Amino acid sequence: MLVLSVCGIMATLGVDDAYENDAGVSVETFLLVSVFIGLMSVKELAGKKLRLLLTAGAAAVLVAICVICGEGFLVLIPCVIYEVMAQFPSIPLPVYFLPLLLAFVDCPIGIITRIVGLSLLSVIYVQHIFIIRKYKKQMIEDTVLEQGLKRNIRETEFAAKEELKRNMLRSENRILEERASLSQKLHDKLGHSINGSIYQLEGVKVLMEKDPEKSKVMLQAVIDQMRTGMDEIRAILRNERPEKKNLALLELNKICESCKEKGVLAELTVEGDATQISNAAWEVILDNAVEAITNSLKYAKCRHIDIKIVVMNKMVRCTIGDDGTGCPGFEDGMGISGMRRRVRAANGTIDFETEVGFKVTMLLPL
Repeated sequence: MLVLSVCGIMATLGVDDAYENDAGVSVETFLLVSVFIGLMSVKELAGKKLRLLLTAGAAAVLVAICVICGEGFLVLIPCVIYEVMAQFPSIPLPVYFLPLLLAFVDCPIGIITRIVGLSLLSVIYVQHIFIIRKYKKQMIEDTVLEQGLKRNIRETEFAAKEELKRNMLRSENRILEERASLSQKLHDKLGHSINGSIYQLEGVKVLMEKDPEKSKVMLQAVIDQMRTGMDEIRAILRNERPEKKNLALLELNKICESCKEKGVLAELTVEGDATQISNAAWEVILDNAVEAITNSLKYAKCRHIDIKIVVMNKMVRCTIGDDGTGCPGFEDGMGISGMRRRVRAANGTIDFETEVGFKVTMLLPL
């Protein structure tokens, strides 16, 4: 529109100079100029091929204007030239200043007016083509890059969640396998021993009155055998005990699934090497997470709960937050006091944010 305004001013000056004795502009001139401006305006909404066609139509109308209405409208020729050049981005910058030579072509418009008008016109087109177009291209590239980064973030989050689910499934399968192995070992190592002890006790019962001495010996053998069996049970349980990490992650995952069944989206995220977290820290994280999630479901009226565990250099940070109503100025109840007590016992710190939703942040040593 600024370009058309410049051209319109220059054309008006040309008309005034060429026809200074006329009372006004003729109807034919007004209609032809209107058609010219209309074609130049509509082409901005069209595609490249149609834009060239409309520009050619505007050039034809301009020729008619110059023939019918006089040479004062020759000043509009550079506008058509620039419009054609604008359709070819490969044209070098110096070429855009060549139409300035038309300022020295004999015309009813004064040379100063021609030079100023054409200079302004060339600056407008150079700015539009070489500066605005560059920024538009940069904006498009930035948008594509931003979309790519967002897509990568979503894919990374999805991959992390899928990996967490696979880890949960592997942990659950491992626990089931360990239970089956434990059952088999208890049966293999203790089944015959317990059966033998039962038979010996039956014999002691029969010989208790007839041969008390022999009964005492048999009874002592049963006691020793049962003690050995208890030692074996302790050894088996100690060797077959599942890792606290697997149990805690499995329990947290089950809690998230339980929240989803109640209409609350709960997500668990683990960053860093979770194997560095001590069993004591896992117990605090699990117990406090259960307490915080229970409170969110009861009081917060939330729709989303986020559980995030980040393993750092010497500390582990665990945050449990919801998007509920919050609880400004809350007072410690039994649940919050228990959370503080567990964290202090583990030499950690705990903090609560209650303004927007409810968020619990724990820092525990590894």
